Amino acid sequence: MSPPAKTEAPLLALLLLTLTSTATSHYTSSSPPAPQSSQWHPARATYYAASDPRDAVGGACGYGDLVKAGYGMATVGLSESLFERGQICGACFELRCVDDLRWCIPGTSIIVTATNFCAPNYGFTAEGGGRCNPPNKHFVLPIEAFEKIAIWKAGNMPVQYRRIKCRKEGGVRFTVDGSGIFVSVLISNVAGAGDIVAVKIRASKTGWLQMGRNWGQNWHINSDLKNQPLSFEVTTSDGLTLTSYNVAPKDWSFGQTFEGKQFQS
Repeated sequence: MSPPAKTEAPLLALLLLTLTSTATSHYTSSSPPAPQSSQWHPARATYYAASDPRDAVGGACGYGDLVKAGYGMATVGLSESLFERGQICGACFELRCVDDLRWCIPGTSIIVTATNFCAPNYGFTAEGGGRCNPPNKHFVLPIEAFEKIAIWKAGNMPVQYRRIKCRKEGGVRFTVDGSGIFVSVLISNVAGAGDIVAVKIRASKTGWLQMGRNWGQNWHINSDLKNQPLSFEVTTSDGLTLTSYNVAPKDWSFGQTFEGKQFQS
């Protein structure tokens, strides 16, 4: 079986300029935390070979350059049945190769972060070439990740997957972009559940303001927040909320990335 064709991802620029800030945090919870890991489920996995440096850039979650963002090659694109219209971005999965003694590397598994979307191709049936068509549970991996669990010649492999907690180095990152009163914040490097369901922002002259999901893990608001320090309240899918105060200093500017506190993993 020949390797699957790689898919082009939209190119995004991500400027990482982490500034030292004085931030404090606390947790609140509206529901019990999710378990460390869930049961294994059947799926299939393919890979793409990065022949161009730009292949490491972009993706439907908006993280930009995945290496600079800290994700490296431990990433995955999800089929429509798993992607949840982008809410799943940032979640972590453990994958292992199964049911194929010829191609699987025994006793191995990989942990990857959801960073991209594998679009369906309705020119083919789900059984006849539309690998990412509903209801298929399909993972598309960089070849560097795929080869940790299977030999590349396998192509389209049966795997098992389970959702696990994310472990990240450093704090949650907030990349502030936009123009004028339009403020867009990309939130990345989230430990714990990994995927975000709600975000609030507060400046020194405002109360807490609810942000809306723009796409992936890009959140936005229309408000004049210039020349004010910024604080963030982030809630993940397991109901935990992390509040980081004064993450961005008063003289912040668009295009900068700031580091807050981190969820426990």
